[in-house]
Amino acid sequence: MQAIEFRHFTKRSGEFILNDLNFQVESGYITGLIGPNGSGKTMLIRSIMNLIKPDQGEVIVFNQSYQHREREIKRKIGFVYDEDFFYNHLTVSEMKKVVASFYPTWDESIFQRYLQDFGIAGRRKISDLSKGMKMKFALAAALAHNPELLIMDEPTSGLDPVFRKEVLSILSDYIQNEERSVLFSTHISADLERIADYIIYIRNGQLHFCGSKEELLDTYFLVKGPVHLLQKYSLPIIGLQQTALGFEGLLPRASYVEDQFNSQFLVETPSLDDILVYTQGVI
Repeated sequence: MQAIEFRHFTKRSGEFILNDLNFQVESGYITGLIGPNGSGKTMLIRSIMNLIKPDQGEVIVFNQSYQHREREIKRKIGFVYDEDFFYNHLTVSEMKKVVASFYPTWDESIFQRYLQDFGIAGRRKISDLSKGMKMKFALAAALAHNPELLIMDEPTSGLDPVFRKEVLSILSDYIQNEERSVLFSTHISADLERIADYIIYIRNGQLHFCGSKEELLDTYFLVKGPVHLLQKYSLPIIGLQQTALGFEGLLPRASYVEDQFNSQFLVETPSLDDILVYTQGVI
């Protein structure tokens, strides 16, 4: 079963276009959404929330169309956004009442447990909370109505490593029943390497990859070596970077010859950051 499905989705905004996207977000897993700034990640997330309408195609959530089931679909989604969308003049408890009113499945005990774990007092005003505390409140509110899908847009940006690790642990616990799903957009690729099962890589408004994290990491090798070997072997290096000390870049796994490389090149498994950096200029 798919939590989300994009079917020939096209949306233009000025000169930028999300062009004919076709992919699925699997139910029961954590899916990471990656791509450079301006690649279309936020527009894609807003389309999942039906905040923008496609010029062509459609987005299907829980095997349902927003055209007929918008309220039902949105009640099953928890959303944690990087920007502050709360009423800053309200207290945490007052803001909670506003949010809870939209969800028949709201569980006050879950919300209060998270407030206690996060050290957030209900009497504090939203305006007095730090960016990190506001994100914690947003996460508590998102999880308190037992959503089937949790969408997080840059939730750990600017947060300290200790709380980032705590958030990742919460997400791992959240999907344990295998019926819940997470779509996690972030620039901190190391977080996704820890917990993501699948990766969606979008670049220049087009889908570059959709599949398991392991499949993406296994697509390339990170290769380093002296510059003179580039001409000798005519290597199809992606994102080639050269200095006086040598070169490095990505090599497609299909071009790897073990006997040749073991003796003359340093060959490593790339990180998600490596793949993002070295494939940026690739069409």
